[in-house]
Amino acid sequence: MRSRPLGRLTTALICAVSLFGVTALSACSSSTSADGGSGDKITLGFSAWPGWFVWEVADKQGLFKKNNLNVEMKYFDNYTDSLNALATGAIDGNSQTLNDTLVSVSGGAKETIVLVNDNSTGNDKIVARNGIASIADLKGKKVAVEQGTVDHYLLLLALQEAKLTEKDIELVPMATADAAAAFKGGQVDAVGAFQPFADTALSREGSRAIAT
Repeated sequence: MRSRPLGRLTTALICAVSLFGVTALSACSSSTSADGGSGDKITLGFSAWPGWFVWEVADKQGLFKKNNLNVEMKYFDNYTDSLNALATGAIDGNSQTLNDTLVSVSGGAKETIVLVNDNSTGNDKIVARNGIASIADLKGKKVAVEQGTVDHYLLLLALQEAKLTEKDIELVPMATADAAAAFKGGQVDAVGAFQPFADTALSREGSRAIAT
């Protein structure tokens, strides 16, 4: 999450997260707006990852207002757009992976992690069509992935283990949802995707996950 304004933002977010079993600080915010929420609005971004939809549940159930928090949820169809929005200050906080947060920080973005609300084990996958049994078989093949994301990183790690590099494949840069759809439609040979898009890819007949 962004460090601006760190004290009020961090406190409010942790208080919000306490609704899901995380220990909260002793106070959230003393200023109250006319609608019953905190005087300082926090805009929190999220995208299509199952572990982040808990924020949507909190919003729909009115849990933020019940706890005197003024939180605006902003959904991003494109995960990369949410990363850019946080890095440029367009939103106050975002749901994103540790890997992508480190990339942003290394590029100069002033961000602070205030909560780990999900752990992924195996939900990021490299899915390949029938006839491709391993990462080594990707040599010379078309692989769709959203560049700069954790799935791109997974692909690079898998290629390295197979003694290949990105230059050994034909990389097709696409947003994750579009990449999964392109794979399902037979336009590429493999795809790097997270859930629920990994399941979209696996719905292609004969496909399999060759790295997770």
